[in-house]
Amino acid sequence: MSAPQDSHKDAVTGLHPLDVALCMTPLPDGSVQAQAPAAYWNMVGPYGGITAAQMLQAVLQHPALLGEPISITVNFAGPVEAGDLRIEAVPVRTNRSTQHWTVVMGQTNAQGEFLVSTTATVITAVRRATFSQDDVPHPAMPAPERCERFDTRGAMEWLQRYDMRVVQGAIPKTWDDSEHETLSQLWVRDEPARALDFAALAALCDVFFPRVWLRRARRVPAGTVGMTVYFHADAAQLARQGDRHLLAQASAQAFRNGYFDQTAQLWDAEGSLLATSHQIVYYKE
Repeated sequence: MSAPQDSHKDAVTGLHPLDVALCMTPLPDGSVQAQAPAAYWNMVGPYGGITAAQMLQAVLQHPALLGEPISITVNFAGPVEAGDLRIEAVPVRTNRSTQHWTVVMGQTNAQGEFLVSTTATVITAVRRATFSQDDVPHPAMPAPERCERFDTRGAMEWLQRYDMRVVQGAIPKTWDDSEHETLSQLWVRDEPARALDFAALAALCDVFFPRVWLRRARRVPAGTVGMTVYFHADAAQLARQGDRHLLAQASAQAFRNGYFDQTAQLWDAEGSLLATSHQIVYYKE
């Protein structure tokens, strides 16, 4: 499927492409309507990170919200087509300091049937001041201004939405079945630059290309089946980051029987860990 036509900014509002994707209209049944964002189109549908951001946004704008997100788990059950989306976020249990949500995204087909494409669970919580420490040190990397920007000319639309500066583990230049370690390290931020928030951070956790491409230098079909993001920062810390680059890294643990997992970490410009992520990814040979 080709991507629907879109421009980098909304012609009427001038909004950032991410903010356009996060625009949602409340529906009478309590769900919200959004659009499959052409500005974040991947090969056969929207980039998975933007889908995660949209599902999280449905929770964040819900009137029953308690606290801030501490985790989201997204299950990519089926394809997302161009056009309208309906997202339903339901708080299934609210405790004194935590709240548990189920989220469903789907679309109505030509026969009038509602087909679920994505499911998610979200945990929000009221954060309190406690002992705090990062046990995963951030890697030493040159400043983003000293790193070459990844060339996205002619690449898929979603890649145009990010400024990526790879320091280690770039996408292979030659697909020759040579083996490489799976670690990638890079600086990344939204393009155009945009102040960081939870939805943006959720999307950024999915910017890494499939680890199997790096491990084997073979461009096999691959796609994320499930992704979990853990948020270690509160809204105030994200606000202090502003629109500066994040330091990000990802690596795989095992490849077996058509699936591999991937772990990622994202730090702010001062070196504080903002989020960690884990994925299970399908690949085909």
